[in-house]
Amino acid sequence: MKIGKAALVLLESLLLGCAVTFAMEWIALGDPQEALDWCLASLPPFCLTAVLYGGAALFLGLLTGRLWIGSLLVSAAGTALALVSYFKFAINGTPLEVEDFGMIGQMNQVMGVAGDLKVPGFAWAAMGMLALLTLFFLLLKKKLPLGSGRTRFVLLSVELALGLALVVGPGASAMGQAFSVNTQDRVMSTVAYRDYGLTLGLWRDACLLANREPEDYSAEYMDSVVKRLDEILGPSQSAANPQEQPNVIFILSESFYDMTRLPGLTLSADPAENYHRLSKEGISGRFYTGYLGYGTGYIEQSIFSGLTGKDLKPGTNICFRDPGDYSLLDSIVTPFKTAGYDTEMLHSYNSSLYNRTVTFPRIGFDHLLFSAEMQALDLNIQGSPYAGGYYLSDHVFTQALLNRLDAANADGKKAFLFGISMGNHQPFDPEKFGYKCQIGVTSDELDQDDLAITKVMLEGLTRADQALGELTDALRERKEPTVVVFFGDHRPNLFLTDGDTIYSHLGLCDGNDCSNWSIDQVADLYSTNYLIWANDAALLKQPAGMKQDTGLTALGPAVLNAADMPRTRYWAMQERLSKALLVNTDLYCVTADGNPYWNVSSANLTNEDRELMKLRDAIVYDTYYGQHYVTDKMNQPAGS
Repeated sequence: MKIGKAALVLLESLLLGCAVTFAMEWIALGDPQEALDWCLASLPPFCLTAVLYGGAALFLGLLTGRLWIGSLLVSAAGTALALVSYFKFAINGTPLEVEDFGMIGQMNQVMGVAGDLKVPGFAWAAMGMLALLTLFFLLLKKKLPLGSGRTRFVLLSVELALGLALVVGPGASAMGQAFSVNTQDRVMSTVAYRDYGLTLGLWRDACLLANREPEDYSAEYMDSVVKRLDEILGPSQSAANPQEQPNVIFILSESFYDMTRLPGLTLSADPAENYHRLSKEGISGRFYTGYLGYGTGYIEQSIFSGLTGKDLKPGTNICFRDPGDYSLLDSIVTPFKTAGYDTEMLHSYNSSLYNRTVTFPRIGFDHLLFSAEMQALDLNIQGSPYAGGYYLSDHVFTQALLNRLDAANADGKKAFLFGISMGNHQPFDPEKFGYKCQIGVTSDELDQDDLAITKVMLEGLTRADQALGELTDALRERKEPTVVVFFGDHRPNLFLTDGDTIYSHLGLCDGNDCSNWSIDQVADLYSTNYLIWANDAALLKQPAGMKQDTGLTALGPAVLNAADMPRTRYWAMQERLSKALLVNTDLYCVTADGNPYWNVSSANLTNEDRELMKLRDAIVYDTYYGQHYVTDKMNQPAGS
């Protein structure tokens, strides 16, 4: 291939890379001018992305002998990624992440519960631009061939070597640094997407960042970690078990939160009437979570394991790890199972999402009941059992919980029930509950179409609250001591008719992209509500009506404490850390006093807190990425 023609082919490839990068930003931002502004303002990441896509197109062109084929395939791949990210952002306000690829086999189910999603007009325009460019390359195919077979083989080999250098070894880090891409620090996906674009955000997580091995990592070092951990935790104290251990009903109520916290709405009644009433009898407060609008399965795993995505290699889907990982350390469920409890999970949808049929047995659940299994119980269901079209109503769900509680107690066992309800799950189509809403709502900030969407959320929250009241009223009539732990996993990311959320309409945040929010806005919108209640006040161990915030990594130890369950060394460590941090994610953290920070380096923590976090990092590395030197010791009581 002559030098002049080779230069033209390289120029065409780079042009294609620039076009694909621009088109992806166009799809993401919805406006070509905003996309152009991003490309100019983020020139180094834009250029690197263009080189990546241009290089991929050239590789495929060399492989097939026609550049237009490489152009077609790369354009399709880039726009597909951008559209998936666009739809994910439309569902929950966050872009595509590497961990989401773990859900690729469940795409149909995810799209089904998300509602009607359509490709927007600007995305068609962006794809049309790429189609025209590909057509241009097709018309030039005879004038610009890609050389002989030997030439193409040499070029393919060179490109393959360069491509591998971008994926493994020091070449990836060096390339990132050369193009002003931070290759060292963990960054929330929304921030990485804003600064580097979707492609480099995914590339960073998949190729650049990794959990770092502790300095001097060895069996001796890990023994010293355990020794120091025991010094901080003190001697293990046996749980002062009551004469009769309580049942525990642990409920994740999808998207439940106290809607009266929203400003600018006038409600004719309290949609959280039972929650507020029961809060005076129990312990309640804010629950600081790691997600907004989605992530239920990830939140479950964090609570049961004490891990968050920040503890794992970037891009790891916490629900789709190696099956053996889930039983390396005792979960919150393990001590209940060891104590002879009947451990069951109940979910008001089917078994298709978040790999629960694999992970939940591994973390200690003996039985899993999904919608079909619950309907097969003797529940005396009147009419349709469904609400919202595809999940069990919270009323039927409550009946199922009571049924399983009574069955376990009748067999002489205590019950540990983890229930996942979906009374306020998206989509929030106005017709979802047959246009019914028990509580009236008005607002000067919302028009009638937006109020119609808001009423769906309001009705879902009201029904979830009524089911909570129904459950606790039934437990008052039972003699068996029972503790209820009830929480919302995340707020619904309620999008209104103009594409903005109810939160931005009501002035709680600026737009839908949390990378533009203040730390106080993040902490507010990344929080829901929780309640610990018992049919015997003595089980609470704290004054009734106490307000005490909790969070993603603090709720698990609270469940163990509620039932006086013994702690392993690992969970004693988690409990001690919960006195300092309620949640710690790539986006933000909240200390036990309720103050939010962007990261722990700026948080108000003691030296011992920080030392304990370092010890914990070593434990996590040894358990999930190292040699398991002290994994068995972490499943034993502190001091043993």
